Amino acid sequence: MDLSYWEVKNWFTDVDYTIVGSGIVGLHAALRLSERFPESKILVLEKGMLPQGASTKNAGFACFGSLSEIIDDLKSHSEEEVIQLVQKRWKGLQLLRKRLSDETIDFKPYGGYELFLKDDESFYSECVGKLPFINEILRPLFKADVFAKEVDRFGFGGIQEYLVFNPFEAQIDTGNMMQALLKEAVSKNILILNQQTVTSYFDKGDGVEVALGEFSFNTKKILFATNGFANAITNGAVKPARAQVLITEPIKNLDIKGTFHLDRGYYYFRNIGDRILLGGGRNLDFDAENTTEFGQTEIVQNKLEQLLKEVILPQQDFQIAHRWSGIMGIGNSKNPIVSQLSDNVYCGVRLGGMGVAIGSLIGTELADLV
Repeated sequence: MDLSYWEVKNWFTDVDYTIVGSGIVGLHAALRLSERFPESKILVLEKGMLPQGASTKNAGFACFGSLSEIIDDLKSHSEEEVIQLVQKRWKGLQLLRKRLSDETIDFKPYGGYELFLKDDESFYSECVGKLPFINEILRPLFKADVFAKEVDRFGFGGIQEYLVFNPFEAQIDTGNMMQALLKEAVSKNILILNQQTVTSYFDKGDGVEVALGEFSFNTKKILFATNGFANAITNGAVKPARAQVLITEPIKNLDIKGTFHLDRGYYYFRNIGDRILLGGGRNLDFDAENTTEFGQTEIVQNKLEQLLKEVILPQQDFQIAHRWSGIMGIGNSKNPIVSQLSDNVYCGVRLGGMGVAIGSLIGTELADLV
């Protein structure tokens, strides 16, 4: 970078806190630090033109877990861990709504539904059988039943008779959310620089030297909020998981409203007005989708289109308007990593595909480590 004296002075001198990543976690961390240390100089570095990764790429589900995902999680996590995970997601969602307002993020409490395919009889039976137990362990948190069986009224094809309904689920507008967070950060004099990649950093004990290619500067603390791109700083505890997404052109007389999960949450869809957004399919080729590269693959896109034709919109014409992908951060555990890596280096990562719900809380927790 060929920087002037003024640029170095105003942006890169006397930096108190540097945050890497301007997504949901990074901006909440910055805003929380601004609340705690109003006189501090806070710099946010973002490697993309827009918040890279998943914050502006996700489907806009205000979700905390489908019935099948919670049942799956209980096979690898303790009951207490699963309850705490759901609690964090729910608490994070309330934080987000409080900070930005329901109107700003276009919060629509349509509820969420889970579909089970006809040939998934055994898992469907398992989920329906365990539904009362899951309601029981979540009742202290929600003061009501979370899941209930409902007859399909949407005209889906090739699915089991009952959907599982969750009245606490909702939709948000991801773009509105991120624009509002960016505006709030700027209003608090938080500096945000895009298309800046941290190539290395060194904790010197009294601060951190941060390199952006050939240019370097000093900061008192550095906080990483890079989620799906955090493999190196976490020694492999976070793995990238690409999610491929498509959206249709407007569909006449579309009667689908809400957020929907299918096949253990590996597929998810919702309406955006009179369009259908559909994403998922990384289970078709885990190796190929464990990548930080954006893009689409034929195997996944073909499957998404097949689900649209056969399950979601049978007997309806539709056209695909747009396709994209995002990078999530997953690992062997669903528990997020919010930790101090050295004297002046911190990270808040591994959101497990639940960034909208949990991101605001993780960002706040990350800032409170300092």
